[in-house]
Amino acid sequence: MDTRDGGVRTVVFGLDAACHSVLDRLPEDAVPTLRSVFETGVDAPLTSQVPPWTPSAWPSLYTGMNPGKHGIFDFLSFDGYEWDVVNATHCRERPIWELLDRHGFRSVVVNVPVTHPPTAFDGALVPGYMAPESPTCHPVGLFDELEDAIGSYRVYPDGSGDESGYTAAVSSRGAAFRYLADRFDPDFGFLQFQVTDTVFHDRPDDWETIEAIYRAVDTEIQLALAACDPDNVFVVSDHGMGPLAGVEFRANDFLAGRGDVRTVAGGDGMPTWSTVRDSELKSGGDAIDLPRREQATRRVAAVRDRALEATVSTAARLGLTSQRIGHALERVGLAETVARAVPTSVIRSGTERVDFPNSVAYMRSRTECGIRLNLVGREPDGVVPPAEYEVVRSGLIAALREVESPDGASLFEAVLPREAVFEGPQTERAVDIVLVPAGFEHFLSAAIRGSVFGRPTEPWNHKMDGLVAARGEAIDASRSLEGATLLDIAPTVLATFDVPADRRMDGTVLRIVEGVGRQDYPDPQRTTRTTTDDATVEQRLTDLGYIE
Repeated sequence: MDTRDGGVRTVVFGLDAACHSVLDRLPEDAVPTLRSVFETGVDAPLTSQVPPWTPSAWPSLYTGMNPGKHGIFDFLSFDGYEWDVVNATHCRERPIWELLDRHGFRSVVVNVPVTHPPTAFDGALVPGYMAPESPTCHPVGLFDELEDAIGSYRVYPDGSGDESGYTAAVSSRGAAFRYLADRFDPDFGFLQFQVTDTVFHDRPDDWETIEAIYRAVDTEIQLALAACDPDNVFVVSDHGMGPLAGVEFRANDFLAGRGDVRTVAGGDGMPTWSTVRDSELKSGGDAIDLPRREQATRRVAAVRDRALEATVSTAARLGLTSQRIGHALERVGLAETVARAVPTSVIRSGTERVDFPNSVAYMRSRTECGIRLNLVGREPDGVVPPAEYEVVRSGLIAALREVESPDGASLFEAVLPREAVFEGPQTERAVDIVLVPAGFEHFLSAAIRGSVFGRPTEPWNHKMDGLVAARGEAIDASRSLEGATLLDIAPTVLATFDVPADRRMDGTVLRIVEGVGRQDYPDPQRTTRTTTDDATVEQRLTDLGYIE
């Protein structure tokens, strides 16, 4: 069935972490195109999900299903105590462009997170966040064609930290989208910008750079609109962003105080995630491409660091851990200076860590927003018998609900069993206990630091309210978007094509578009998983503070 009419019917612009509280701080003339969409259409806050993080939230948005169905809960996917960075093969449900393909519509998708490696559909896809540099695109060979057409294209900013690095990334997204829209003549377009989030992790409170990024994004949206003149336009974000007003809660220190977490100093324990900061692939290129002198220098440095790691690890087992050294350096004002000079792998080798096999419960990753029980029969070295699971979990939930911040206020808005938050066949992959910080004003940490509370590692954090705006021929701007959620975007976009939503979608068509019902779609049968074998992805997540 060919339902194509030769024009772009609907375009979605995704702005990671965009929200009205950020946009309202920008000068009036900074984002004229975005403001025109708000003024001529309809807009409102868009309620995100728990956890409100990029790799889980965007799949929820583009599948219309909660993580219990699509299966991505965090930046990492765990198998026992082992982990891997998530990618598109971890998503168990179809994105909207694949559903549109089934109804004869063609799509161009650029920079949407967690889309690598891509699957086949009618159209083109350039993967975004969580993909390696120079990713495989759809169709195969498209990346080389794209670079020939528009010049260098990077999934991540160039790492210089300069404003120009961010804006260059923004410009390349727009150039790629316009080229592919002309090349493939799509019915549907999806163009995402990630650096609207990245800047708050890289350069918090740098409003000059934040403004420059939003100006660049606004320009690219205007150029995209001029190039493809879509009938309908959506602007969406996966979550909001705002300053932290609370404290850092170190869940594993809290659990250690109860006797639930056991720790080990040096050697094995919590995965040494941040050692990728010092990887030979940090710059994005293989060391064999470096000049011989630089290769020799790196080999000498690697030998030196391994020797130092062994020394520090031995010292840690004797009680002189990185945390104790860090506390001493903080008292004399040298902690940050030394941290910059010493390789992260060396620091980690002497760090007190969670001893997973010998612990009752633990936080694996701070961005999972919860606690995992070490269950017999599920974890490789479980210690909690299945018959005691509910008793142990209920006790932990009760204890966590009683936690107060140092000022005496409740730390958590909610502490819930996972089945109260997620629904679907992938729920078993979630944490056992979900933690929702009050207003997301508190920073969760999985690191062992010797105290339960501290100053937040980052001054900004994700918030639950993103934004949604829409205008166009299929949009009734007289109707309210109040109550819109992340899960409503997919069925609403499908409705602009008169395509029924998947019956299993958790979201519903927003009132601004006429719904066309639901239907059953065949099981996607996504059973193959691949690993993200690229150190630059892990390094980027570490540098942004997502992996501790």
